[in-house]
Amino acid sequence: MFDGCCHNISEQSEQIMQTGIVKRFNKIKGYGFITPDSEDKEVFVHFSEVRADGYKELIEGQRVRFSLDKGERGEYAKQVEILDKS
Repeated sequence: MFDGCCHNISEQSEQIMQTGIVKRFNKIKGYGFITPDSEDKEVFVHFSEVRADGYKELIEGQRVRFSLDKGERGEYAKQVEILDKS
């Protein structure tokens, strides 16, 4: 019987928030990429991780705050907050 003792490490530790710029976002497909300020790479983001009311989409060039997590396909942005409404 599973006793719930084993958790994803990221669930136990506090997530470090970072900032970045939306590189591109396809509102029809519901995903895009963010370039973190701290690194020259692109990080996947899904609309379900955007913290916003109503229709959740990101706009190219928007500043965002987010945390990183690792999934089966690599790193992705989660808990995405829009910092400006450009």
